[in-house]
Amino acid sequence: MTVTRSIGVVCGAIIDRIVRWLALSRIHPNVLTFLGLVINIWAAWLFAQGKFGWAAVVVIGAGLFDMVDGRVARATSQVTRFGGFFDSVVDRYSDLALFFGLLVYYATINRFFYIVLTAIVMTGSVMVSYTRARAENAIPKCKVGFLERPERVVLIIIGALFDRMAAVLWVIAVLSNLTVIHRMIYTFQQAKHLEDAQLRLPKEHAGPLA
Repeated sequence: MTVTRSIGVVCGAIIDRIVRWLALSRIHPNVLTFLGLVINIWAAWLFAQGKFGWAAVVVIGAGLFDMVDGRVARATSQVTRFGGFFDSVVDRYSDLALFFGLLVYYATINRFFYIVLTAIVMTGSVMVSYTRARAENAIPKCKVGFLERPERVVLIIIGALFDRMAAVLWVIAVLSNLTVIHRMIYTFQQAKHLEDAQLRLPKEHAGPLA
């Protein structure tokens, strides 16, 4: 067994134990989701203070709640339509809170360019989620593109831990907006395919002329 595989097995076992304990405690999954938001707001405050290393640690802690809330919901048979909706909305607030903390930090040290860059990152991050949600009103699925929320969170943690936040913001700004463009193109292609199929359907069922 490789080292990476061993780490994965150990982490998976720890998370399974946490999920079982939370399931036995009868805590509602939506409470776990909300606690994740509260912890991310704490991380945002640390970012605003320029304490990037501690902020990264707190973001990792918040990520634990992101990982277990859905598992606890399934383990306790509390999966609901509203739960999925609530989780998605809270995730957006969590993302924006972290970037807002960075905005405050860059404003404090008078780095106007990085304020603008962080604003672009915030816009791209929201639009990645919005394009998928809106696209799936027209087509069955739209999960194309690389930079979804887990990748963004990992990049933020890396940037904070290794003091490379400026480079990370550039990466997120570019890749998030490329993901949006990719989803727009994909949705256009899939929607056109569905529309063409609907146009062919009456002809196929009309039968031969008498």
